[in-house]
Amino acid sequence: MVKVTGGGRRVGAVAAHLSYISQHGKLDLETDDGQHVFREGQKELLRSWHLELTRGQYRQPRGESVAAARVKLVHNVTLSMPAPTPPAAVLAAAKAFAREKFGAKHRYAMALHTHQRHPHVHLVVKAEGIDGRRLHIDKAMLREWRQDFARMMREQGIAANATPRSVRGQTKRAAKDVFYRTQRRGHSYALREKLDGIVRELRATTPITDPARARLLETRRAVVEGWNAVASKLEAQGEIVLGGHVRYFAMHLPPVLTDRERLAEQFIRFAKVQRSTRTREDDRLRDRTTERTR
Repeated sequence: MVKVTGGGRRVGAVAAHLSYISQHGKLDLETDDGQHVFREGQKELLRSWHLELTRGQYRQPRGESVAAARVKLVHNVTLSMPAPTPPAAVLAAAKAFAREKFGAKHRYAMALHTHQRHPHVHLVVKAEGIDGRRLHIDKAMLREWRQDFARMMREQGIAANATPRSVRGQTKRAAKDVFYRTQRRGHSYALREKLDGIVRELRATTPITDPARARLLETRRAVVEGWNAVASKLEAQGEIVLGGHVRYFAMHLPPVLTDRERLAEQFIRFAKVQRSTRTREDDRLRDRTTERTR
């Protein structure tokens, strides 16, 4: 797995993250030039990155909005593998990955964590390159990184493959307790607008519509065709049972749901729970009132 977990916009935040990945100095950090930096050397490492100059380049004239606070100084990347992958193999693949993607272009530092069941490497990459160009990470780049990291794990003798979520039959889920959090805190205005639109459609007894559904259906069709083609090849090679398992898997992939449709389903479940709770409260109140009148 290759995951971008954010990135500091202030030098202090970057320093705090470096301290975290070094487990507050218990682990040494390995840098792009092969040096091992211990706790007492972390401040000097940050000074050598000149992060404060990065912010200065994006400062706006006085009286205008300051974009410097929004500029990401570093990207925090996590490279991980499931247990029981040997930690040494994960670290070796992570070093190869960092050299290939950022070597002689971006400053970086990394640390291996083994305190959890899945070994993983935390990688901190300076967003501004040595040539002044900034690193922008999009979905296509992440897909490429995952494929490359899987290749580098295979070079370490570890079976790894970067399979898209849709091919694995996994779909994106809405955040847990989204309605509870939205009620308690009014922070997510965009989410609130989405929910208001969904509620209006449900009250009008119209089906929830989402332009993204057609795209998801096309992706599902391509995924099912791909799995059926795999099944046909297996059956042609005499693997009848395995081919049948593949066809069964393709036939029972989860239903296609957009984020909007998923929110609507979750809202309906939430409303049913609320209605049931109110009904029980009304019944208890009615029982108490009946007992008092006896």
